[in-house]
Amino acid sequence: MPAPVAEATAMFREAATAAAALRAQARLNGAVLAALGQVLRSRPPRAVVTCARGSSDHAATYAKYLIETRTGVLTASAAPSVSSVYQSAQRLQDCLFIAISQSGRSPDLIASTRAAAASGAITLALVNAADSPLARAVHHCLPLHAGPELSVAATKSYIATLGALVALVAEWTRDAGLRAAFEAAPALLEQAWGLDWSGALPALVSASHLYVIGRGLGLGVAQELALKCKETCGLHAEAFSGAEVRHGPQALLDPRFGALLLAQHDPTHDGIEALGADLAARGVRVLAAGCVPRGAQLLPTLAADPAIEPLLLVQSGYRLIARLAVARGHDPDRPPYLAKITETH
Repeated sequence: MPAPVAEATAMFREAATAAAALRAQARLNGAVLAALGQVLRSRPPRAVVTCARGSSDHAATYAKYLIETRTGVLTASAAPSVSSVYQSAQRLQDCLFIAISQSGRSPDLIASTRAAAASGAITLALVNAADSPLARAVHHCLPLHAGPELSVAATKSYIATLGALVALVAEWTRDAGLRAAFEAAPALLEQAWGLDWSGALPALVSASHLYVIGRGLGLGVAQELALKCKETCGLHAEAFSGAEVRHGPQALLDPRFGALLLAQHDPTHDGIEALGADLAARGVRVLAAGCVPRGAQLLPTLAADPAIEPLLLVQSGYRLIARLAVARGHDPDRPPYLAKITETH
């Protein structure tokens, strides 16, 4: 069967509508957010624990940096198997436990969430299916409002998760600037979708390996785009922190092995830009979004609040990857050996 036209794929069409999910959140989640904000201010959690897999776990990476930089509360990722397989009790009293899922049906996430509640945690689900078992298992549910997502590759639900995290932290901290950034995000996402990253296609169509590099708030979207390269394009891609890549992984980078750099305008920006210049000077094919390293091929981006820029980067990246998948002879809606709902135990 021939590969489809990229614009006709569900992945392409669904990713294009991410802005609508954030508009729906702004319209429908006000009361839920206000209640959550009151709970978190009146009972400040001693730590935040996230629990997720796949794209949702990449959103949890973003949550770690957003929550820690905006609230100072330690945020760490739970291993679902500790509860679901090892059945080991954890002491989570006075913690906020955030379970993130598109379907809300994975047994290990549900088991971990129930165990967290039993141990004294406040449990919160960020979930697209608001009538799912996960949504029913928590104290609080923050719906993503992304609507049905048919492509196996999650796109709009991932961006909706990042948006919901921004709205949650803005309400928790009563940060007017962050709230304004969330309100501006839908229009910016629509602009980001229109940016042309097709100049990266010649470097990626025949590539065998790729590093996707971000840092801080941008690390989660680097993880996400690397996953999409693997599952939809058959391209071996690995995500690294711009700091971590210098501790060994950069040894693999040479003219045959490219790097996609993603930067937002915060204190991590200059380090990513300097890394890109160093790699390009060695002959590495560097694609750069959000920074301008000497010798790199630049991809167009929009400047915004640093908390929102990762959403814009991944939005533009989804459009590129949907086209890359087709150019490499793949159907991004039907990656091999994968299903829309993965029910791990």
